[in-house]
This record gives sequence, structure tokens and C-alpha cells, in this order.
Amino acid sequence: MLSDRHFVIAKYFFLEIAVLSLACFSLALEVEGKRVRVATLNLDNYVITDRRVEARYRPDYPKPETQKSALRAVVLEVNADILALQEMGPEPFVLEFQRDLRREGLDYPYTVLMEGNDPDRHTAVLSKIPFLEVLRHKELDFKYFDGREVVKRGLLEVIFEMGDVRWSLFNLHLKSRLETRPDDPESNLRRRGEALAVREFIRKKYPPVGGHHYLIVGDLNGSRNSPPVRLLLQRGETILAHEVPAEDSRGEVWTYFYAREEEYSRVDYILASPALFPLVIEGKGIVVDSPKMQSASDHRMVYADLRF
Repeated sequence: MLSDRHFVIAKYFFLEIAVLSLACFSLALEVEGKRVRVATLNLDNYVITDRRVEARYRPDYPKPETQKSALRAVVLEVNADILALQEMGPEPFVLEFQRDLRREGLDYPYTVLMEGNDPDRHTAVLSKIPFLEVLRHKELDFKYFDGREVVKRGLLEVIFEMGDVRWSLFNLHLKSRLETRPDDPESNLRRRGEALAVREFIRKKYPPVGGHHYLIVGDLNGSRNSPPVRLLLQRGETILAHEVPAEDSRGEVWTYFYAREEEYSRVDYILASPALFPLVIEGKGIVVDSPKMQSASDHRMVYADLRF
């Protein structure tokens, strides 16, 4: 039988254990609280445009409600903290998307729209985390044949601060394969010029030797070995970013179905600066293969989790 003295000692011993366990639990919550999920998705024309709906050609037609519903279902399922979007319409469309998601239980109180030189299709970021700063880089230009052109959809930079880490999210949508002139088949030269302009801007703003933290995400309209993607990853022997590899539940990496050619390819990426790449949990991301994805867009969402 325990004496009163032993009972008091035992009582305080178990109390200390309880306090220590609570402290460890609180620390775990704090660490878990710095886990941030970043996703990128091309919405497939969340705009008013000419399109085929139910086998009928419809001019100046909005994205069908069935597709919008499927989009929201995918976004709710992934539940990203930061969502980078391409092919978004003007501001009313962003506000509609934000409002409809909120009604279904997912609130992104912070939104920003980038309206570049493309009059119809823009990039946007929706976030649960407040922005430290928003920068819209609209005038990035490059030599194109005998003149100069600007990056059509611009470069959206959103800056965040997580603990003592200040980092930038660049949302990028390079020129599509649709030709704008016959001497540039599939707009390969223009897309390369856009990537080069973006690469040089980021390289000068955040020199590789500085240990800067940034992600480049979005629709690059090129394969892993295409010139635009290679330009964003490396300059000579200098590594500018690491590709975050991503695959779906079946091990497939494609993110886009090109209906005209019946071709599956990977064009959507998350690229991490050398300083930020170690913060990518398990060093890889996920390509979303939810059943709703096929109804939502001709692209598939890609996301990665970061630990700050």
C-alpha cells in the first residue's frame, strides 16, 4: 500500500507526464499547422467563348454548370491551401468561383486576378493564407522574329510568409499550341520566348546564389524535355528550379488530353527553387485522378504539400 508521501509523489509524476504529453501534442499541432498544400489547375475556359456543348456548337457560351460543379467537387476534395488557376475569366468569374466554393464549405478569403495581354483568359490565385504582397508582371518582353512581344498572360507573383520563410508563388500560363502565324508552327518559338523572358526575370530578381524560395506553377504547354520547360529549370550548368515529380494513383503522369490529336501529355507543373525544394514533403506531388476530373476540365490538377 502507498503511503501518503508516495501517493503525492506519484500524483505529481503523472501530472508532469500529462503536461509533457500536452506540450508535445501542442508542438505537433504547431508543426502540422505549417503544412501547406499548393495546387495548380487549368480550368478549361472558365470564360464566355465559342464551344461545343452536348454535340452542339454554341457561340459566346459560358462554361456549362455541370462542368463548374465537377470543378468545385475536385477542388473541395483536394482542399488546397493555395490554388493557382489558369484560363480564368474576368473578375466576376473569379468572384463567382469563390462564392460557389464558399457555399459548398470551402472558403478562400484571399483572391487575386492577373489580367495580361490576353483579353479573355487570365490567371488567378485563391488562398486561405493572406498575401504578404501581390505583383503583376505584365511587361516581360522578348524578341520574336523582327519585333518584340510580351508574355501574353503575364506573370503573377504572390508573396507569402510562413514563419521565417518568405517565398513567392509564380503562376504562369505559356502560349498554347494554336498557331498565330504560319512561320511558327504550334507557336513553339513564341512559347520559348515567353519562357526565356520569365526565366531571365526570375533569375535576376532572385539570383540562384541567394538561396531564394519560390515556386513556378501552371500550364507550360510543353513536355518535360521541351525548350520552355528546360529553360525554366536550368541556365547552362546552373540549376534554377527542380521539377516536383507527380503521378496519379496508377503511376501515370499525364495532365492534359489534347482532343484534336487524341494525345495525352504532361503540360502542368510545379517547379521549386533549389532552396524551396527540400520543403516539398516526400519530394513529390500528386496528379489528381478523381472521377470528377474528366468532367471538370481537359487538364488534371497537380498539387504538392510543403512543410515550412
